[in-house]
Amino acid sequence: MSALWTSQEAAVATAGQAIGDWQVDGISIDTRTLEAGDLFVALKAVRDGHEFVSQALEKGAGAALVTHRPDDVAEDAPLLIVEDVQAALEALGQAARARTSARVVAVTGSVGKTSTKEMLATMLADQGRTHAAVASYNNHWGVPLTLARMPRETEFAVIEIGMNHPGEIAPLARQARPHVAMVTTVAAVHLEAFDDVAGIAREKAAIMEGLEPGGVAVLNGDIAEAQVLKEEAERLGVQHLWFGESGQGYRLLETRLEGEHTLAQVEIDGKPLELRIQSLGAHFAMNALGALVCVAGLGGDAQRAAQVLALWSPVKGRGARVEVPVAGGKILILDDSYNANPTSMAAALEVLAATPNPEKGRKIAYLGDMGELGPKEAELHRGMADLKAVSDIDCIHCIGPLMANLHAALPEARRGKHYATSSDALPDLAGQLSCGDIVLAKGSLSTGLGKIVDGIRELGHGKAHS
Repeated sequence: MSALWTSQEAAVATAGQAIGDWQVDGISIDTRTLEAGDLFVALKAVRDGHEFVSQALEKGAGAALVTHRPDDVAEDAPLLIVEDVQAALEALGQAARARTSARVVAVTGSVGKTSTKEMLATMLADQGRTHAAVASYNNHWGVPLTLARMPRETEFAVIEIGMNHPGEIAPLARQARPHVAMVTTVAAVHLEAFDDVAGIAREKAAIMEGLEPGGVAVLNGDIAEAQVLKEEAERLGVQHLWFGESGQGYRLLETRLEGEHTLAQVEIDGKPLELRIQSLGAHFAMNALGALVCVAGLGGDAQRAAQVLALWSPVKGRGARVEVPVAGGKILILDDSYNANPTSMAAALEVLAATPNPEKGRKIAYLGDMGELGPKEAELHRGMADLKAVSDIDCIHCIGPLMANLHAALPEARRGKHYATSSDALPDLAGQLSCGDIVLAKGSLSTGLGKIVDGIRELGHGKAHS
């Protein structure tokens, strides 16, 4: 396989000045994860990346993308000097996109972007050389970074696109230039930046503005804002396919939970398929259906993809299952600690309630604040107490100031403790949990529910569930 970028190619793509004759095989924005041969991109974030160029080169970076040579870097160091690092990263991404013949799918949505992206990556990797975003790299630097990392030999690419404010999705979609664009769902997320959920729907629909000529939009037909998506698709003149229980030709016919798996009967272009997913959750079945429609839209084999889907399982922080051996047995953690909003929180609680427990332990949840919900944030937290799944959960501990609203509204029989922070809850874990328990950790990233997961793992010797 050829080098990802040569100094000459990168200089032409960015209109920059290459110092030295070099080539790189990867791109990194973080010296902690940088690998030898990477191009280190000195972005300005919490700190200026130029402060770490010397360290990156010492770790074996093939070159560094900078606006100037830092004082502690040798004059003959391999560099690519540009006017603006962020703009240069975007230019690299656009050049990488232009030089490949890959079929590209872009995924957005209020909930389920990352899991759907991972499903697609698993499915498509069986049908061709596939490149996909890592983690949740879906913002103004994550999308161009994913594109810039794309090998020229790529046959399928999966790009995740997110947003926090109006006007963010369309520019990223235009960089990705997808052949298929998917909206997983629309929900009350980032409401503090929008007037209403319809505004969120219009922003999500903006992903269609980046579609290649003849491209296809894959849209959730079961949501209340489906009409908004339809109007935007028609305004843009985009062919669109609907998936869901009400879909036409792409329907979710039945979902059932068996043991630790989700089984679903679906219809793809009039043909029945059975899906098997290595995790509980009706939302996974819905996302999988949409992903299969995307595979078909890319010209792939949807039936083959449905079989390969059985190999996929959620990743850390996104519903992964972790077994922790403890005295007398084990504790099972449902690690959904990466993010949270009312829709995903409800789905996670349903999964906890439905998870079989042959060891007859308790079902316990540690729930953290849901961020960016706007003026109704207290009401939305309080309303979680009315969910049907709550009645099937033994104890709910609440973490964060907003979760105090849920704590007060919970039935006394289900009400655990309230903590200001995740760190405050750690000393009590050993006394609250015992062998046989199933534990959900769910909250917005800022609440740090990952500490709860790590704390439970420290009670034993945790291992990934397989």
